[in-house]
Amino acid sequence: MTIPATVTGVSGRMGRMLVEAAKEHPEIHLTGATERPGHDWIGRDLGECLGGAPLGVIVEDDPLEAFARSRAVFDFTSPAGSVAHAALAAQARCVHVIGTTGFEDAHLAKLEAAARHSVQIRAGNFSLGVNLLCVMTEKVAKAFGPGWDVEIVEMHHRHKVDAPSGTALMLGEAAAKGHDSNLSEVMDSGRHGQTGARKDGAIGFAALRGGDVVGEHEVIFANAGERVILKHIATDRMIFSRGAMTAGVWGQEKKPGQYTMTDVLGL
Repeated sequence: MTIPATVTGVSGRMGRMLVEAAKEHPEIHLTGATERPGHDWIGRDLGECLGGAPLGVIVEDDPLEAFARSRAVFDFTSPAGSVAHAALAAQARCVHVIGTTGFEDAHLAKLEAAARHSVQIRAGNFSLGVNLLCVMTEKVAKAFGPGWDVEIVEMHHRHKVDAPSGTALMLGEAAAKGHDSNLSEVMDSGRHGQTGARKDGAIGFAALRGGDVVGEHEVIFANAGERVILKHIATDRMIFSRGAMTAGVWGQEKKPGQYTMTDVLGL
């Protein structure tokens, strides 16, 4: 028995990838596709919009109607869009898989409220490698302690709109957890000008943008006379989409609440 699913923002870069991943997944059956009101794909067959054969799925501008027919929703849209979708997923009681990044505190509070009524799986990155890297980062940070400087460097394509990346923030949270600290209190990003000496216990971030880079992340642990570098390089965006499908299947029959990819992978 397959799981009926909806992909939101189907015309976008990740929306298209999610559609492809849903089509190839043996346990997912794509039944819904949404776009913003006024988009020229509305009312058309999704397959034809994507330049292929008809899929029998019509692109809609009413997410709730699509969600009501689904048991999983895959959402890599925008912070405001994902927050709106979260409320609708809670009404429809379907698993909401969120790969959107760039949320602010107000957004996160609304996501948390929606998760009281639905399974919500949110991650800055859905790849197995990145989630293993987060586990390793926490363990190394705990072993070395805050006496070692931590710097996180990430690079993405020129079109990415938020910085640091969601994955970089995941890694920062992992390092902070290893130090028994709060990332919001030790985060240091966007250095410019006369910044003064590096603060003890700080976790630094640098965001690079250019070309068509899918995603590169480095966690640098530096001390006098030595450095340890953990690194992940993504070369194919399909790793994120396939990971999202895995999360959508895993979330079925789980209790309402917020989950991460580390929960899905049992890490």
